[in-house]
Amino acid sequence: MAMVREHWNLSAPPFDGSLEPATFYSGGPQEEALARLEWLTLERQRFGLVVGAEGCGKSHLAAMAVRRLGGLGAEAVMLSLRGLAVGDWLELLLDRLPLDRLSRAEPLRSWPKLENRLRENTLMERTTAIVFDDLDSAPSDASEGITRLVGAAEPRYSRTVVVATVTPQGLASVPLGLRQRAAVRIELSPWNVDDVGAFLASSLHRVGGVENIFSTDAIATLTRFAAGVPRVVSQLAQLSLIAAAGDQLPQIDAVTVERAWRELAPSGAVETSPAETEDETLPVNPRVRVVRRLWG
Repeated sequence: MAMVREHWNLSAPPFDGSLEPATFYSGGPQEEALARLEWLTLERQRFGLVVGAEGCGKSHLAAMAVRRLGGLGAEAVMLSLRGLAVGDWLELLLDRLPLDRLSRAEPLRSWPKLENRLRENTLMERTTAIVFDDLDSAPSDASEGITRLVGAAEPRYSRTVVVATVTPQGLASVPLGLRQRAAVRIELSPWNVDDVGAFLASSLHRVGGVENIFSTDAIATLTRFAAGVPRVVSQLAQLSLIAAAGDQLPQIDAVTVERAWRELAPSGAVETSPAETEDETLPVNPRVRVVRRLWG
């Protein structure tokens, strides 16, 4: 990697796949998704689902949603449900909420502590935004608790907004009653060639590189092989940097991208056709695109 950084004059790896805010690229699908989450909060809707295939950046979007909704004045927290055992989710959620020392020390069970915090925020007219990543991996008690959060009619829940991410294949594992409560489904689609080109340029610029390292044909080829899936785009871009540096090329062309794909990509490491499914129980609100233009 030192050879690659020296050849391209980079201060750090541009495509490391981290979830740091600085590495987030807001392409068209990401901007639309964040706009819909803003709409969900501003309209005081209770629940929204972000649906995207593996590698389309759901976790990165979830982390950025916390920052975006926090900018709207919400108390926003995020919890990944992947790998949690039954009984873990609620304590982990409370750990992420800014409870004061006395509240944490109260001899109450976890759920009343959560309700107290929701009530406090409601009384202060502040939204509580809870972002759950990987809802399709949630233990059963987490699914039941989230259903209670989005369906309870008590005033203490009136300013609570829940957002959850899920894969298209994982929708079937989400309880039907919870799916039916979604005010909007937010589709996180793959990038088009313009998104990929802008992502490559911004990532390279962030680490001091020349923005046009990838030729126009290379960008189109990379988009085609990666099917616009952000994770695969990053993987293939990194492999292409390595291949071109090894050949001492001044610019990455389409042939180099294809060679990187065929010769360097580990077998089965990437997918070129993310699956998509439809679920008619999840509505898509047509007004949100107008909201994006007004608040964008």
